[in-house]
Amino acid sequence: MFTGIIEEIGQITAVEPAGDGTRLTVHAPTAVTDAGHGDSIAVSGVCLTVVDRGTDWFTADVMRQTLDMSTLDEAATGRRVNIERALTADDRLGGHIVQGHIDGTGEILDVRPGEGWRVLRIGMPAALADLVVDKGSISVDGVSLTVSAASPATAAEPWFEVSLIPETLEATTLGERAPGERVNLETDILARHVRRLLAFSPTAAVPAAFAAASASTEGVA
Repeated sequence: MFTGIIEEIGQITAVEPAGDGTRLTVHAPTAVTDAGHGDSIAVSGVCLTVVDRGTDWFTADVMRQTLDMSTLDEAATGRRVNIERALTADDRLGGHIVQGHIDGTGEILDVRPGEGWRVLRIGMPAALADLVVDKGSISVDGVSLTVSAASPATAAEPWFEVSLIPETLEATTLGERAPGERVNLETDILARHVRRLLAFSPTAAVPAAFAAASASTEGVA
Protein backbone atom coordinates (compact mmCIF):
# COMPACT_ATOMS: atom_id res chain seq x y z
CA MET A 1 0.00 0.00 0.00
CA PHE A 2 1.15 3.55 -0.79
CA THR A 3 -0.01 7.11 -0.13
CA GLY A 4 0.77 8.86 -3.41
CA ILE A 5 3.39 11.11 -1.77
CA ILE A 6 6.42 10.82 -4.05
CA GLU A 7 9.78 10.40 -2.29
CA GLU A 8 12.11 10.94 -5.21
CA ILE A 9 12.35 11.05 -8.98
CA GLY A 10 14.22 7.97 -10.17
CA GLN A 11 15.60 7.11 -13.58
CA ILE A 12 15.37 3.90 -15.58
CA THR A 13 18.91 2.73 -16.30
CA ALA A 14 18.24 -0.63 -18.01
CA VAL A 15 15.36 -2.36 -19.81
CA GLU A 16 15.74 -6.05 -20.55
CA PRO A 17 13.27 -8.56 -22.01
CA ALA A 18 12.13 -11.24 -19.54
CA GLY A 19 9.88 -13.79 -21.25
CA ASP A 20 6.77 -11.89 -22.35
CA GLY A 21 7.53 -9.21 -19.77
CA THR A 22 10.34 -6.80 -18.94
CA ARG A 23 13.01 -6.44 -16.27
CA LEU A 24 13.68 -2.85 -15.23
CA THR A 25 16.62 -1.42 -13.35
CA VAL A 26 15.90 1.93 -11.69
CA HIS A 27 18.30 4.41 -10.13
CA ALA A 28 16.57 5.38 -6.87
CA PRO A 29 19.04 6.01 -4.03
CA THR A 30 16.44 7.03 -1.44
CA ALA A 31 14.16 4.07 -2.05
CA VAL A 32 16.90 1.47 -1.67
CA THR A 33 18.27 2.75 1.63
CA ASP A 34 16.09 0.24 3.50
CA ALA A 35 14.73 -1.90 0.66
CA GLY A 36 15.19 -5.65 0.64
CA HIS A 37 14.49 -8.51 -1.71
CA GLY A 38 10.71 -8.87 -2.13
CA ASP A 39 9.84 -5.35 -0.95
CA SER A 40 7.35 -3.22 -2.88
CA ILE A 41 8.26 0.06 -4.58
CA ALA A 42 5.86 2.08 -6.72
CA VAL A 43 7.31 3.23 -10.05
CA SER A 44 5.13 5.99 -11.50
CA GLY A 45 2.22 4.46 -9.62
CA VAL A 46 2.87 0.82 -10.53
CA CYS A 47 3.61 -1.48 -7.58
CA LEU A 48 6.73 -3.52 -8.39
CA THR A 49 8.65 -6.11 -6.37
CA VAL A 50 12.37 -5.72 -5.74
CA VAL A 51 14.29 -8.75 -7.07
CA ASP A 52 17.78 -7.26 -6.78
CA ARG A 53 19.34 -4.08 -5.45
CA GLY A 54 22.57 -2.16 -5.08
CA THR A 55 23.62 0.94 -3.21
CA ASP A 56 21.56 3.27 -5.39
CA TRP A 57 19.48 1.05 -7.70
CA PHE A 58 16.95 -1.77 -7.73
CA THR A 59 15.67 -4.24 -10.30
CA ALA A 60 12.07 -5.39 -10.74
CA ASP A 61 10.17 -7.62 -13.16
CA VAL A 62 7.13 -6.26 -14.99
CA MET A 63 4.68 -8.88 -16.27
CA ARG A 64 2.74 -8.63 -19.52
CA GLN A 65 -0.56 -7.62 -17.90
CA THR A 66 1.13 -4.68 -16.19
CA LEU A 67 2.76 -3.60 -19.45
CA ASP A 68 -0.65 -3.75 -21.17
CA MET A 69 -2.31 -1.66 -18.43
CA SER A 70 0.33 1.00 -17.81
CA THR A 71 2.85 3.34 -19.40
CA LEU A 72 5.66 0.96 -18.47
CA ASP A 73 5.23 -0.50 -21.95
CA GLU A 74 7.11 2.67 -23.01
CA ALA A 75 9.92 2.17 -20.49
CA ALA A 76 13.27 3.28 -21.90
CA THR A 77 16.73 4.00 -20.57
CA GLY A 78 16.90 7.55 -19.22
CA ARG A 79 13.16 7.88 -18.56
CA ARG A 80 12.41 9.65 -15.26
CA VAL A 81 9.87 8.00 -12.97
CA ASN A 82 8.12 8.80 -9.69
CA ILE A 83 9.28 6.61 -6.79
CA GLU A 84 7.54 5.77 -3.52
CA ARG A 85 8.31 3.06 -1.00
CA ALA A 86 5.46 1.08 0.55
CA LEU A 87 3.68 2.58 3.54
CA THR A 88 4.70 1.37 6.99
CA ALA A 89 2.23 0.95 9.86
CA ASP A 90 3.54 4.00 11.76
CA ASP A 91 3.62 6.38 8.78
CA ARG A 92 1.32 9.35 8.28
CA LEU A 93 -1.21 8.89 5.48
CA GLY A 94 -0.32 12.15 3.77
CA GLY A 95 -2.13 11.52 0.48
CA HIS A 96 -4.79 8.82 0.12
CA ILE A 97 -4.85 5.04 -0.01
CA VAL A 98 -3.05 4.00 -3.21
CA GLN A 99 -2.60 0.33 -4.05
CA GLY A 100 -0.26 0.58 -7.00
CA HIS A 101 -2.80 -1.34 -9.09
CA ILE A 102 -3.26 0.74 -12.22
CA ASP A 103 -6.78 0.96 -13.73
CA GLY A 104 -5.43 2.08 -17.08
CA THR A 105 -3.84 5.08 -18.73
CA GLY A 106 -5.06 8.56 -19.55
CA GLU A 107 -3.87 11.15 -22.04
CA ILE A 108 -2.85 14.70 -21.23
CA LEU A 109 -5.30 16.83 -23.22
CA ASP A 110 -4.30 20.30 -22.07
CA VAL A 111 -1.84 22.04 -19.75
CA ARG A 112 -2.91 25.46 -18.45
CA PRO A 113 -0.20 27.42 -16.64
CA GLY A 114 -0.85 29.78 -13.76
CA GLU A 115 1.38 31.87 -11.51
CA GLY A 116 3.51 29.08 -10.08
CA TRP A 117 0.89 26.38 -10.52
CA ARG A 118 -0.53 24.37 -13.41
CA VAL A 119 -3.82 22.68 -14.38
CA LEU A 120 -3.76 19.40 -16.29
CA ARG A 121 -6.80 18.16 -18.16
CA ILE A 122 -6.56 14.40 -18.64
CA GLY A 123 -8.69 12.25 -20.88
CA MET A 124 -9.66 8.90 -19.37
CA PRO A 125 -11.27 5.65 -20.55
CA ALA A 126 -15.06 5.77 -20.42
CA ALA A 127 -15.02 2.74 -18.12
CA LEU A 128 -13.39 4.85 -15.39
CA ALA A 129 -15.59 7.95 -15.66
CA ASP A 130 -18.05 7.00 -12.90
CA LEU A 131 -15.16 6.41 -10.49
CA VAL A 132 -13.83 9.97 -10.75
CA VAL A 133 -15.64 12.71 -8.84
CA ASP A 134 -14.99 16.42 -8.36
CA LYS A 135 -12.98 16.97 -5.14
CA GLY A 136 -12.30 13.24 -4.92
CA SER A 137 -8.88 11.58 -4.93
CA ILE A 138 -7.03 10.07 -7.86
CA SER A 139 -3.48 8.84 -8.44
CA VAL A 140 -1.77 10.10 -11.60
CA ASP A 141 1.63 8.50 -12.28
CA GLY A 142 1.63 7.56 -8.62
CA VAL A 143 0.95 11.10 -7.35
CA SER A 144 -1.99 11.57 -4.97
CA LEU A 145 -4.08 14.42 -6.34
CA THR A 146 -7.47 16.03 -5.78
CA VAL A 147 -9.80 16.20 -8.78
CA SER A 148 -10.53 19.88 -9.39
CA ALA A 149 -13.06 19.33 -12.20
CA ALA A 150 -14.69 16.42 -14.00
CA SER A 151 -16.60 16.08 -17.25
CA PRO A 152 -20.40 15.65 -17.09
CA ALA A 153 -21.80 12.12 -17.02
CA THR A 154 -23.06 12.57 -20.58
CA ALA A 155 -19.64 13.39 -22.04
CA ALA A 156 -18.74 11.15 -24.96
CA GLU A 157 -15.04 11.56 -24.20
CA PRO A 158 -14.68 11.89 -20.42
CA TRP A 159 -11.94 13.91 -18.75
CA PHE A 160 -10.92 15.28 -15.39
CA GLU A 161 -8.63 18.06 -14.20
CA VAL A 162 -6.04 18.30 -11.45
CA SER A 163 -4.33 21.43 -10.17
CA LEU A 164 -0.63 21.11 -9.43
CA ILE A 165 1.06 23.27 -6.81
CA PRO A 166 4.73 24.28 -7.16
CA GLU A 167 5.87 21.48 -4.82
CA THR A 168 4.19 18.85 -7.02
CA LEU A 169 5.65 20.36 -10.18
CA GLU A 170 9.15 20.23 -8.70
CA ALA A 171 9.04 16.95 -6.75
CA THR A 172 7.35 14.75 -9.40
CA THR A 173 7.50 14.13 -13.12
CA LEU A 174 4.07 15.73 -13.64
CA GLY A 175 5.78 19.06 -14.14
CA GLU A 176 7.30 17.60 -17.32
CA ARG A 177 4.10 16.25 -18.85
CA ALA A 178 2.81 17.73 -22.13
CA PRO A 179 -0.34 17.27 -24.24
CA GLY A 180 -0.43 13.92 -26.01
CA GLU A 181 1.55 12.07 -23.35
CA ARG A 182 0.12 9.11 -21.42
CA VAL A 183 -0.08 8.82 -17.65
CA ASN A 184 -0.97 5.98 -15.29
CA LEU A 185 -4.33 6.28 -13.53
CA GLU A 186 -5.52 4.63 -10.34
CA THR A 187 -8.99 5.56 -9.11
CA ASP A 188 -10.05 5.66 -5.47
CA ILE A 189 -10.36 2.16 -3.99
CA LEU A 190 -13.53 3.21 -2.14
CA ALA A 191 -15.24 4.16 -5.40
CA ARG A 192 -14.27 0.83 -6.93
CA HIS A 193 -15.77 -1.10 -4.02
CA VAL A 194 -19.02 0.89 -4.20
CA ARG A 195 -19.31 0.15 -7.91
CA ARG A 196 -18.77 -3.57 -7.28
CA LEU A 197 -21.36 -3.69 -4.50
CA LEU A 198 -23.94 -1.91 -6.66
CA ALA A 199 -23.30 -4.38 -9.47
CA PHE A 200 -24.79 -7.12 -7.30
CA SER A 201 -27.87 -5.12 -6.33
CA PRO A 202 -28.15 -2.09 -8.60
CA THR A 203 -31.77 -1.25 -7.73
CA ALA A 204 -31.89 -2.08 -4.04
CA ALA A 205 -28.52 -1.20 -2.54
CA VAL A 206 -28.72 2.59 -2.79
CA PRO A 207 -32.30 3.00 -1.51
CA ALA A 208 -31.53 0.66 1.40
CA ALA A 209 -28.45 2.66 2.30
CA PHE A 210 -30.37 5.94 2.20
CA ALA A 211 -33.17 4.44 4.28
CA ALA A 212 -30.70 3.32 6.95
CA ALA A 213 -29.02 6.71 6.99
CA SER A 214 -32.34 8.52 7.26
CA ALA A 215 -33.48 6.32 10.14
CA SER A 216 -30.26 6.90 12.07
CA THR A 217 -30.55 10.72 11.77
CA GLU A 218 -34.31 11.09 12.25
CA GLY A 219 -35.09 13.82 14.75
CA VAL A 220 -31.57 15.17 14.81
CA ALA A 221 -31.47 18.96 14.41
